[in-house]
Amino acid sequence: MAENQVIEIQSAEEEFSSTAYKGVYNRYVKRVIGFVIALILFIVLIPVYLIISLAVVIDTGFPVLYKADRGGYKNKSFKIFKFRSMVKNADKIGGGTTALNDSRITKVGNILRKTKLDEFPQLLNIIKGDMSFIGPRPELLRYTQQYVGREKYILEVRPGITDYSSIEFINLDELVGGEANADEVYETKVLKKKNELRVKYVENVSFRTDVEIFFKTIGSVLEKAFGFLFRKEHRGN
Repeated sequence: MAENQVIEIQSAEEEFSSTAYKGVYNRYVKRVIGFVIALILFIVLIPVYLIISLAVVIDTGFPVLYKADRGGYKNKSFKIFKFRSMVKNADKIGGGTTALNDSRITKVGNILRKTKLDEFPQLLNIIKGDMSFIGPRPELLRYTQQYVGREKYILEVRPGITDYSSIEFINLDELVGGEANADEVYETKVLKKKNELRVKYVENVSFRTDVEIFFKTIGSVLEKAFGFLFRKEHRGN
């Protein structure tokens, strides 16, 4: 068994020729830049946090934040923070994939999700060192525990708020469709492609890559938010 594991690791290393993830930028510079910017933004956005928190409480009460386990840097799990956009105990009611017209999503939560405001609390994850602004989107533990070969290198960079896969699948709920088989659709039609894009990020991690992804994300989010708020798009049935 041990010999098979060694062979698998050696094979993965041979396939994964990029060493970008070992560089100073990924290991140290990103952490410093992320911490400073996240701390400043968190302080500046406190009024926004309070307004959103109040809206969540008025809509469906406490808790304001949603916390869940995700696979993290060096394969260490962490609690990801989001503004709660679903009913309480949503994880126990349905699967891990949010479907189109998912009945668990609240009124305020729908707006937060379509505008990506629900992601704002992840500034706390960045300050703590769990995440970066740019990096592979953190995945459920049941998926990270199944990583094989090149996929294992996804855990060699800090997960982020956005990456190539976030842009590609910004309308994921519309892609998976109805909620009856959302997890199955995600696992069979989306997960492999997302992992390929995550690996692509690890292979190309750099300041230039992060800047490129940042501006592409801003454009994609603004386009979706504008469509939702003013053109009545991305609203399902």
